[in-house]
Amino acid sequence: MTQAVNPQEFENSVKNFSNQRAGLLSELLFDTLNLNSDDFKIIIKLGAVYVNNERQLRDKLISENNLIRVHTKPRRFDCNFKWESLIIYENDFCLILNKPSGIPSHPLIDNVIENSLTQTSRSRNYPLYITHRLDTLTSGLIVYAKKQQFVKSFNIQLQERSIKKKYVALVENTQIFPKKLVHYMEPTARTPKKVSPHFNEDWPICELEILEQKIISPDLSWIKINLLTGRTHQIRAQLSHLQSPINGDLLYGSQLVFQKNAIALKSCEVEFNCGDERMHFSLNEEFNIF
Repeated sequence: MTQAVNPQEFENSVKNFSNQRAGLLSELLFDTLNLNSDDFKIIIKLGAVYVNNERQLRDKLISENNLIRVHTKPRRFDCNFKWESLIIYENDFCLILNKPSGIPSHPLIDNVIENSLTQTSRSRNYPLYITHRLDTLTSGLIVYAKKQQFVKSFNIQLQERSIKKKYVALVENTQIFPKKLVHYMEPTARTPKKVSPHFNEDWPICELEILEQKIISPDLSWIKINLLTGRTHQIRAQLSHLQSPINGDLLYGSQLVFQKNAIALKSCEVEFNCGDERMHFSLNEEFNIF
């Protein structure tokens, strides 16, 4: 089950200290943070302990005067899925997954295990590599690499904007959207992301196209989006700026409930080059809102 941790609480749960004596990592955390053995086993398994900024995945002897960082309340995610059944396609270079909502698409700083990349890698018994990301609350198609050379190729295609990524969303507004949205995003690591329609040379551009729109209720529109740039939370921030948050997206102003640990945003199409072949994958574009 997802453990909801607000940003302030997440920051407060990070403990930093320097050990004044040598000893087992588990003993040092017990002495300094009163962390019992059961809690230590959980956070070390999740990769929530760092020594000199290096993630630790087992108990070991630590020399004195090291910088130790502990995420005492790591975010947790329910990974009880049949991951094999979520694989849409794979070849020697890549794997396409239909990622469930409520699951990170890659390891987090406080949890290296409970994410779709790690879980799919384990189900296939070989390592996969990240090529792009989907937000935790977003579902749909994501491309993982089997080989580092494909990661490089995919990144080049992203830079050249030759990869096509389309989404569908339910938004809490029935206004008619312009065909193209252009904003500039404040360069900060914090969320929610802030965007502005006014040019700022230090703010990266965010562009998307509204391909289709259907009014499905007095409060909701269904839209299909062609994502032209891929900034963190870009679709969510741009739509929120237009007073049209995605259904269920509380972080960006949603007033309606969608589904638990999910927002009504789905990656429904992806198209890219793999070797000499142009590949295209798609999902059903509807949402179950009842």
